[in-house]
Amino acid sequence: MTILTIAAAIVLALLAFTRLQARRIERLYPIIGEMIDVGGYRLHCVHLRGPAETDLPPVVFIHGASGNLRDQMAAFRERLEGRADLIFVDRPGHGWSERGSRANRFPDGQARAIATLLDRKNIDRAVISGHSFGGAIAASMALEAPHKVSGLLLLSAATHPWPGGVDWHYTLSAMPMIGRVFTELLTMPAGLMRISRVARCVFRPNDYPTDYLRRSATALVLRPQAFRHNGFDVTNLHDHVTRTAPRYRTIQTPTVIITGDHDEIVSPDIHSAAMAGEVAGAQLLRIRGIGHKPDFAATDLCIASIEHLAGTPRDLAEMAADLERRLVSRERDNSRFDAISKT
Repeated sequence: MTILTIAAAIVLALLAFTRLQARRIERLYPIIGEMIDVGGYRLHCVHLRGPAETDLPPVVFIHGASGNLRDQMAAFRERLEGRADLIFVDRPGHGWSERGSRANRFPDGQARAIATLLDRKNIDRAVISGHSFGGAIAASMALEAPHKVSGLLLLSAATHPWPGGVDWHYTLSAMPMIGRVFTELLTMPAGLMRISRVARCVFRPNDYPTDYLRRSATALVLRPQAFRHNGFDVTNLHDHVTRTAPRYRTIQTPTVIITGDHDEIVSPDIHSAAMAGEVAGAQLLRIRGIGHKPDFAATDLCIASIEHLAGTPRDLAEMAADLERRLVSRERDNSRFDAISKT
């Protein structure tokens, strides 16, 4: 058997493995909402309708890179369902949403797509909550469609230019020819081996939900086309925030920004603190002991922030301080337990 034959056999095996695993993942995590046409392509969303009378406006949740709508549903659905109209959306090209035009390679294009989705759902205004990459889209909605945004909740949001680049696999997956080969042959087997470890790193130093991968359906991003769309999103983000950040001073939407001082993925100084300095009246809650997932580690505070944006008085600073005290106490207890276990 020649080297060429062996190489061809390996390529075919990897291609078959990727195809089989992609189908398995899609069977595990099928469409659970509606497919809504937003102008020649469809977005997948879950719309949980609230009561006729409610103290909260509609709330739209936008997930981050490598994610889909189930991530934010896992964080917020149980606590908010029945209180307001809740819309969880797969960003264009993610989860089960179709990609649409090349404009959707950038957050402002995706912001316009989600604004159109709200029009299709007959929702005039909503609080927009965006986590991580989704924060860039939420901020763009406040710029592109301010009439649709009654409040802005930014969770560990990526909003400003940062030094350096992005992880190599994003860059590689977005390359014209090599990216197709990479995503068709290698991202599935490599991703399945690393997905649990990467997810734990995203939550660090906070508790990692044992059923997170199942509830969030993160494996959907390992499908070749989804991984490639994710690569385009992330590699284009720096250019987007570079041209968009100077416009943040024009945002007049009530805004709450929540970040953690242990966030190793999106710098709280470069992004959240800078955003708070540019959006008039924005309230910044920088929480000691929180990493990149305040949506899970500070869910109560996030919900109180939505209530605050809806006009209900909430002492968010005191809630944040109380959360910090509980996190410190928990860390102290864990340290004592570890010390006892080692004796």
